[in-house]
Order: sequence, then structure tokens, then C-alpha cells
Amino acid sequence: MLLLYLIVLTFLVLVAIGGYDATMRLVAYADLQVRYAIIRLKSKILMIRMHRRLMKDREQLLKEFAGHDQ
Repeated sequence: MLLLYLIVLTFLVLVAIGGYDATMRLVAYADLQVRYAIIRLKSKILMIRMHRRLMKDREQLLKEFAGHDQ
């Protein structure tokens, strides 16, 4: 509950100091930064999955080629 009061108080102070428009731009910027961080995290997870899958497929392909050489 204390956190909610601090957030509201911070928002009111920002509005009082910078005005409503500047505060809304700051909130929009923070929102974009959070969304971008989520996208980067998802892409990192996807990259790790793709790398694992590629290494697995590579090992399987090398085994098939090794069998053909004999």
C-alpha cells in the first residue's frame, strides 16, 4: 500500500514540476523502454532455442554424413 502512495505522490510531483504533457511523455518513454526490454528478452530466448536446435540438427547431419563415408 505504501508503494502505491509513493507512486501517486511521485506522479503528482512530476505533474507539478514539469506539467501534465511532460509527465505523460515521460510515462510514454518509460512504457516504450519496458516494452523494448521485453522484446529483447524474448528475442534472446528465441536465439538460444534456435542455437540449441541448430546444434542438435548439425550433430545429426554429421552422423549421417559419417555413415555415408564408410
